[in-house]
Amino acid sequence: MNQCSDFIGFQLVQICRAHRNRADAALNELGLHVGQEWILFELWREEGPTHSQLAEQMCLEPPTITKMLQRMEGSGLVERRQDSEDARVSRVYLTDNGRGLEKQVIKVWQQLEVDTVRGLNETEQLLLRRLLIQISHNLTNS
Repeated sequence: MNQCSDFIGFQLVQICRAHRNRADAALNELGLHVGQEWILFELWREEGPTHSQLAEQMCLEPPTITKMLQRMEGSGLVERRQDSEDARVSRVYLTDNGRGLEKQVIKVWQQLEVDTVRGLNETEQLLLRRLLIQISHNLTNS
């Protein structure tokens, strides 16, 4: 291996960048920034988590979640409310605007999936998924 492009890790980074750029362009058309859709996915699944719960579910640091939520609250996508039993805790809920984006965001991710696996048959897609899961396991459990 004489060039960085010979490394699998380099190829993975390039793929991640290209995927993120595609996602960013499509999500920006909906008024979202990359990463915000993952908070929306969590809230579409179940509303009312705390900041800490969101951070844990998304494998992010609480200050990162707080900043994302502030931006999303400013955009009218979510609202934070005090917990009815513990005033020190706030919970996150969707606004009507946040709820209204679900179909559009899912459509963006479906198109990203189509673009990502274009030219791969079903067997190749399954193999790629298995290989990526193994790589992820290798890098997080070693």
